[in-house]
This record gives sequence, C-alpha cells and structure tokens, in this order.
Amino acid sequence: MFNLDALDLARIQFAFTVSFHIIFPAITIGLASFLAVLEGCWLKTHNQVYKDLYHFWSKLFAVNFGMGVVSGLVMAYEFGTNWARFSDFAGSITGPLLTYEVLTAFFLEAGFLGVMLFGWDRVGRRLHFFATIMVAIGTLISMFWILSSNSWMQTPQGIEIVDGRVAPVDWFKIVFNPSFPYRLMHMALAAFLSTAFFVGASAAWHLLRGNNTPQIRTMLSMAMWMILVATPVQIAVGDAHGLNTLEHQPAKIAAIEGHWDNTPGEPSPLVLFGLPDMQAETTRYSLEVPYLGSLILTHSLDKQIPALKSFAKEDRPNSTIIFWSFRVMAGLGMLMLLCAVAALVLRRNGALYRNRVFLWLALLMGPSGLIALLAGWFTTEIGRQPWVVYGLLRTTQAASNHGAVQMSVTLALFVVIYFSVFTVGIGYMMRLVRKGPNAADALHTVDATARRPLSAAD
Repeated sequence: MFNLDALDLARIQFAFTVSFHIIFPAITIGLASFLAVLEGCWLKTHNQVYKDLYHFWSKLFAVNFGMGVVSGLVMAYEFGTNWARFSDFAGSITGPLLTYEVLTAFFLEAGFLGVMLFGWDRVGRRLHFFATIMVAIGTLISMFWILSSNSWMQTPQGIEIVDGRVAPVDWFKIVFNPSFPYRLMHMALAAFLSTAFFVGASAAWHLLRGNNTPQIRTMLSMAMWMILVATPVQIAVGDAHGLNTLEHQPAKIAAIEGHWDNTPGEPSPLVLFGLPDMQAETTRYSLEVPYLGSLILTHSLDKQIPALKSFAKEDRPNSTIIFWSFRVMAGLGMLMLLCAVAALVLRRNGALYRNRVFLWLALLMGPSGLIALLAGWFTTEIGRQPWVVYGLLRTTQAASNHGAVQMSVTLALFVVIYFSVFTVGIGYMMRLVRKGPNAADALHTVDATARRPLSAAD
C-alpha cells in the first residue's frame, strides 16, 4: 500500500484507531461530570431546567460511552497482534496498569451506569445522584490509569531490565512517573473543554434557529463558564508540561520548535511559522521572534533550548509533523481564550444569547476542543519517536513480524468498518442534538419499561 512497509502500516493503523477512540472517552469524561453537576443543581434548586438537561445529555452520554468501549477494545487487541515485541518487553508494566483500570474504573462505571441511565424513577434521588457521581468518578479513574501507562512510556522509571525485558522495581515511581501529573491534568482539562465546546455549540445552533428556551440558554451559559475557567488553567498547565518535556524529552521540544542550531551565547528565537525540512536540516521560510524561544521555554533570557542538530539523526522526531500539530493545538487554545473573554463581555452587557456573531463563533468552535486534543496527542506520540518506551525500546524493535500485505488488508478493513459504524453513531448523536432537550423531555414519564437512548430519535 503506497510503498509503505509493514512497520509504517502498523503505525498508521494504531494512529487511526486511537484517533477515533480518543474522541469518545474525552466526551464521556466531560459529560459524566456535567451530568453530575446538572443533577446536583437540580437537587439543590428543584429547577426543572436542570432535570430536563440531565435527561437530554444522558442519552448522548450513553451512545458516546458505548462507542468508546467498542473502539477501546480494538486497541487492546492491537497490542498483541501488531506490537507483540512491545508487549513482550513492557507487558509487566502496561499489563498491570491496564488491569487496574478495568478493576477500579470500568467495573465502577458498569456497576452504576444502569442505575444512572434507567433508575431515575426506580431509586431514591440521593441514590441516583450517588450513581451519577460514581460514574463520573469512574471515568476520571479510567483516565488516571491510561495516562499513567502512557506517561510511563514517555518517561520510564522505577524499573530494571532483566533478560531483555522490563521488570518493575518501584510501582510508586512507575505510576507517578515524571510526566504523569502534567499529562493527567492536561488531558482532564482537554476533556472538559472539548465537552464544553460541544455543549456550547449545540446551544448556539438552537439559538441561531430561534429556539431560545431556558434549557438552551442554560446550556450555553454553563458551557461558557466552564470555558472561561478551564482555558487559562489549561494554558498554565500546558506551560508547565512544556518545561517538564524540555527536561525529560529535549529532542521533542527541539522538533516542536523546528530549532536546528544555537549561536553560542545568544538566547534562542521562537519560530512562529516555517516548513521544517528533515533532510536539509533546516526550517525553510521561518518567521522568527528573537529571544522569545528562551523566554517561553526556559523562562529566562540567557538559556538556550536544545537544537535538533545536537541529537543523532536516528534519534530525532519528525519535526515536519509535530511543528504544525503543536501550532494547531496552541492556536486553537488562543481562540478558546478569545471565545471565553467574548462570552464574559457579552454576558455583562446582557447580549450573550442574542449576539449572532458570537453565536456563530460558538457554533464554529464546537469541534475545536477535539481537534486540539487530537493535535496534542499527535504532538506527544510522534514527538516520542523513534522510541516506543523512551530511551529503552525503539519502534522498529516493537512491531510484530507481519508482512506488508497483511497489514494493508487489516488497515483497509479498519478504515471501512470504522467509518461505517462510527459515522452512523456520530450521526445519531447529531440527530439528538438537533432535536434538543425540549423534544427529549416528554420521553421521561414514569412507566415500567426501561428507556433506551435510541428511543430519543425516531
């Protein structure tokens, strides 16, 4: 396929499946916490608006949760089928961490999910609220273990190599490895922001169509408050994460910056735009700001950031890709901050729900959280190359012994099946959004029949 070898195809297949998968857990994490807040507000105020919104968004949560579970199972099998040498080398670490995720998070979610979705009229209010909180906590615990495993691959510690395999020595150091706290916070905030922009765009769509109900206004208001609070925090966490990456993965920072050379005694510039050329070892058409690279990445005006030429060619990440994926993420972050500030100004002027320019901005920013999240993951994972376990196991050493034909066939099948199945699922979620919370309210009557998410969009 396109003159790619088996290793390239295996990498593309995993990148394709994880890119599909990560969208659903991000929304699941955000919606679970949003539902807990909605139910808590309803219990405190007895305002029917919060209950209506809970019922509406619980349907989207259920569909999204199901697609996340299905897409995640595929990735677990890929570790064994396509990356058997990685599993053999690091399975003593990744296996237990993923097992902990199942035992502590998935069982918690599965145990309370039924009560949360179908128990509104069958259990007491406090028990139902408890179930919703447990599901929300379960999604956060799941993220904890997944990020711990992935972060250990970025900054491994607490192990020793015995007979060519990793052996755990200190599980506390393994779980709480150097990059884990920053990546956990960064991912959690990304999930909340992705969900907030999804909710906000849904409300903006209805307001632009004249559906100016209390439910729709509450959706937009809550989404914009979350964006206003979370975006500045996310920028601060991202800065701290960058400093941590500079310490532990300097080659990744050099590739992100498209920075090839340092002049002795001079601070490093910031390359705003350009075209990194890995063969020519230069960034073509670069637009640089003097001193700014050192100021942002080292918080000083006399320190230099690492240059790509200081690393062996075989140890350099692909700057051509992550130079731009990082800028997509950072650029969208600035747009998110602009949206949050604009919402605050309009709220103070009493025009939040009727300014059509802002509503169009909120609608167009709907997918921005997920796009930024994907761009961030591309930056992180491609920036780790050529290592699977940083400094210990190269990607070329981790793949299973498959041929290019086998990988081409399975990749083509994945593309066809994923687009067929998940396009239908995402399309169904959009149908629910178009109906809005008012259309869903009538479905919530007391009866003896378990309600299904699919019943909301006939």
